[in-house]
Amino acid sequence: MSRSRAAAALQLPDAVPLFAALGDATRLRLLGRLSAGGPLSITRLSEGTGVTRQAITRHLYALGDVGLVRHARRGREQVWDLNPKRLDKAKRYLDQIAAQWDDAAERLRAFVEDQE
Repeated sequence: MSRSRAAAALQLPDAVPLFAALGDATRLRLLGRLSAGGPLSITRLSEGTGVTRQAITRHLYALGDVGLVRHARRGREQVWDLNPKRLDKAKRYLDQIAAQWDDAAERLRAFVEDQE
């Protein structure tokens, strides 16, 4: 096994819950709103979504459990914010997979050209 594959295998247990949390449309919309609007309260995050504040809260805690968002109290409200470091980690996972696919495609191209 190559070093990059070994590194990917070691990181997989950390990646699985992260991508499982990202596998929900409501959670992806919440991340989009937080990335565009900065820190927002649950009330603001639920406006115009057709989703109850209780459901939004559950989704935010699911995202928080994997480190994608964090919250702080501001007065009587909880304000949620994006954790860009964790999103960067998700991007690195995807970049690593893309590089592996690029390497495999290049090996296939070289193999086909050698057969001609």
